[in-house]
Amino acid sequence: MISKSTIDKVYDASRVEEVISDFIQLKKSGSNFKGLSPFSKEKTPSFMVSPAKQIWKDFSSGKGGNSVAFLMEHEQFSYPEAIRFLAKKYNIEIEETYKTEKEKEKLSFLESLYLVVQNAKENFKNNLWERDEGKAIAMTYLRERGFENEVINLFDIGYSLNEKSHFSDQALKKGYSKKYLELIGLSINKDNTYIDRFRSRLMFPIKNFSGRVIGFGGRILNNNLKTAKYINSPESDIYHKSKVLYGLYESKKEIVKKDLCIIVEGYTDVIQMHQSGIKNVVASSGTSLSNDQIRLVQRLTSNIIVLFDGDDAGLNASLRGLVTILKNGMNVRVCQLPHGEDPDSFLKSNSKEKTLDYFNNFSKDFIQFKADILSKKSKNDPVKKSQTIFEIVEIISIIPDQIKQQVYIQNCSKIMDISEDILFNTLAQINSKNLTVKNKKNSYEKDKMRVINKSELTDKIDHVYELEFQIIKILLLYGNKDESFVETILKNHDGEELIEEKVELNVKVFEKIFLDLQQDEIELAQESFRNLFKILIKHYQSGESIDLNNLIKKLPPDLSSIVSDILMKDELYKLHGWNKKNIFIKDKESNVSQLVVETILSLRKYLIDKKINELQVSIENSSENNKEVLSDVISYSQLKKVVSRKLNRVI
Repeated sequence: MISKSTIDKVYDASRVEEVISDFIQLKKSGSNFKGLSPFSKEKTPSFMVSPAKQIWKDFSSGKGGNSVAFLMEHEQFSYPEAIRFLAKKYNIEIEETYKTEKEKEKLSFLESLYLVVQNAKENFKNNLWERDEGKAIAMTYLRERGFENEVINLFDIGYSLNEKSHFSDQALKKGYSKKYLELIGLSINKDNTYIDRFRSRLMFPIKNFSGRVIGFGGRILNNNLKTAKYINSPESDIYHKSKVLYGLYESKKEIVKKDLCIIVEGYTDVIQMHQSGIKNVVASSGTSLSNDQIRLVQRLTSNIIVLFDGDDAGLNASLRGLVTILKNGMNVRVCQLPHGEDPDSFLKSNSKEKTLDYFNNFSKDFIQFKADILSKKSKNDPVKKSQTIFEIVEIISIIPDQIKQQVYIQNCSKIMDISEDILFNTLAQINSKNLTVKNKKNSYEKDKMRVINKSELTDKIDHVYELEFQIIKILLLYGNKDESFVETILKNHDGEELIEEKVELNVKVFEKIFLDLQQDEIELAQESFRNLFKILIKHYQSGESIDLNNLIKKLPPDLSSIVSDILMKDELYKLHGWNKKNIFIKDKESNVSQLVVETILSLRKYLIDKKINELQVSIENSSENNKEVLSDVISYSQLKKVVSRKLNRVI
């Protein structure tokens, strides 16, 4: 683990405007910077960076936070990866916290494997660019395929010499362990002699999500018909074929930007598409997509196009593997190239614009694509047609979203010329053996016909979230502000009668909020709000004035995102020039005390309502004497009236 002192140094050194300007073009806008959103397509800037507050906010996507949050969103780094990136940028030495001997041994072992693979990558690249054999065979092949230096270097393509142990010998001379060379699959031990696994092959380094080389794919370049055209590194402690997608590291920025991932079959397909300017593409390397691979894509987008060759003999087998995409709730379309074409040949004869137009015009919904293929096979055979329909409905049944299920059923009905009712019945049978076909179909029919009214829509709003967000907002903006609050207290009149008396108290806003929540024993439900609440209260109680620059820079990404939402709200009005359109935003600072009281009372009322509902449900579900519970309901109902009365007075 990275030590806290290193993390603090990174946060202190990093400047959000410097970090972001490495990735997107920023223009000065008053005291801030603005630019086009890197997370969505737009022509008018909606991305704002505040050097004073050390935060950024993308109003088109709702994302925001500090420099670490930006790297995690834009580069899809993990938190440690973002810290390491910034440490490298600002020349900060990374200190690791104490680890057990076992942990150190494991890390040392994995790091050794990474170093062996890295050395292999450099060796293969040197062979391609510097050795006569590499230039004559591999580079000539790449030039014939139309690959230029930029894309060759981007993907770190190399070449393994046609020698029995060229790589193994140089690696051993450099001091790399025989054990690691064998474990990683680069060398094979044959009678105590280490020979190279890859010989006379074009070498494609396979990288993990953060860009470290973990294995290789090798394409044979000689005419030896007895050798497989492609071979990959064997599975190892750092390389698992089912958990990696070729080209994902090089393509992830563009996938996020386009909100779409194109999946092709081979390494050269990815490289050719990159060279043509289509950079949101990865390769499955000829295997059926796994859950782990889909989850990698899911970190970047929920939209996928799967591209098939025009004469793919294994098309149906490949389509069966794509069911995994639907299981994970992704939106998937399938595009088959014209007969005799593959991505390489198609791109050579078509421009980027024509290729993208083809994808847009000829991509079909996965279910529709499969239905077209199966319906052609079944033709007029009623038995085959019924089997085809059942197979399609089986696929639809695995989709987690019921709305999507219904849309697919409707499409299938049109394509296969069969009643929706029959398809819904079949889907019901597959989905649940416990419900009758009729009941299941009726539930779908009700869902189709049902119209959500306004009150139902209101119920779906997370009131607690909104109120807790408001509390954090008040604390952050006005926590240390002195305000007057009118409190109702009970006083003993003439030694007997208790009467209500209104008293005006001058206290700081944070004290009012903290004491009111403590009095009601209310703890914020949202973990992020709860953590931020504790940080802010601790600062205020210690008598510190909050330095937003230092606070935001050191907050974890989830908390910095909340703070950016609050602090950058006013920038939205400036961004769109609302004041020039005679639209003026009400100044809330002049009415802080009312805002505080209204928010706390609203939260109290909502929680009381929730408690009353819980008690009423317990009464309905219990056959025992409920006198005590009924008494609690009455007490809470009376309390609700008091809170409602106070709330109405405030409003």
